[in-house]
Amino acid sequence: MNHNATPLSPLIHLIDDDEAVRNSLALLIGTIGLRVQPWADPQAFVRDFDRQSIGAIVMDVRMPGTSGLAVLDGLVEQGVEQPVIMLTGHGTVDLCRRAFKSGAFEFLEKPVDDERLLETLQNAVRQHVKTRERHQADRRTRAQYAQLSVRERDVLGLIVAGLTNKEMGRALSVSPRTVETHRANLFAKLDIDSLAQLVRQYAAIVDEDVPR
Repeated sequence: MNHNATPLSPLIHLIDDDEAVRNSLALLIGTIGLRVQPWADPQAFVRDFDRQSIGAIVMDVRMPGTSGLAVLDGLVEQGVEQPVIMLTGHGTVDLCRRAFKSGAFEFLEKPVDDERLLETLQNAVRQHVKTRERHQADRRTRAQYAQLSVRERDVLGLIVAGLTNKEMGRALSVSPRTVETHRANLFAKLDIDSLAQLVRQYAAIVDEDVPR
């Protein structure tokens, strides 16, 4: 189902066993240019939904067969990125607390306020875009790090540790000029133009790479 949206707009997965609720919410969500994929069966959703799409998940808490909280727990275990907005007609403080503890982006009571739902969805989509961009940047950073030679990784680790070229030379038993060559090479391979950028992007990876 596609309501007033372009093919490239974010995709909202809407899981609710009540067809009238699905239809009304799909029409509402479509008014702000988001695509809507409705699901009556949560198990079918988990099995078949597009994990690569940018967007969010809107899901009822109470459904036949499995609860929305159980589905949420499964999505978190699978590392699904899309933010999840839980809906319920029987909201309690405990239910709300459990939803947030399980990783829900937001918890809204039915009947849902239209403006609040739309604002929440827009915030969720913006968060997902940022999450996806961050993950893509992390993958690119790790791919660049994998291109470094063993000695270049050694030099990178010592740079991150704050050593000077002379100190690195002594630590590696090479001349400061050789250190400078390795340093220039790794800056080029990593496409880095400042020490601050180097430390910011690679400190965590270097730490992971150090033998324990």
